[in-house]
Amino acid sequence: MRPADRAAYIHRHESRRHGRTGLRLMAERRSFWKPVVIAAAAAIFVATLGGTLTDIGPWYQNLKKPSWQPPDWAFGPAWTTIFALAVVSAVTAWRAARQDNQRQWIIALFALNGFLNVLWSTLFFALKRPDWALLEVGLLWLAIALPMIVFWRISKTASLCLLPYLLWVSFAAVLNLTVVRLNAPFA
Repeated sequence: MRPADRAAYIHRHESRRHGRTGLRLMAERRSFWKPVVIAAAAAIFVATLGGTLTDIGPWYQNLKKPSWQPPDWAFGPAWTTIFALAVVSAVTAWRAARQDNQRQWIIALFALNGFLNVLWSTLFFALKRPDWALLEVGLLWLAIALPMIVFWRISKTASLCLLPYLLWVSFAAVLNLTVVRLNAPFA
């Protein structure tokens, strides 16, 4: 028997032994993918909206920036990695949650974080107010730390997936502070 045929045979017999029909298996697969698709769609929405607001045109180019700022091209891969890990965190926390109220908290925490993430881009780039963005970045930082604390009880993996995000926003806050010091006042 070929390996692929053997795998199908085992899958059929395991399904029968556990009383799962084809329709039930399809429903299980859908329930497996549903949180992945929703979390990925939400992350893509937040990333696209934040990216649309991020204008690195003449105003941004004319800002004085510290020598240790990463090159502009590094921000895209960093944010892509952060959003991918946030999706993993959300799905892992969702699956580890045992009660509906835990899942509601997971949704609320990620929704708050997405809102604050977009708000920072709005303040810094669209409104050209790095000073206001600096005030807001503390809230964004807390909106990353809080899920890490909450998720730790249900899934350490979900919590740790947010660590690069927290570190990046910590770095971005110091960068934001430096830009404000080098360029203030803003009108």
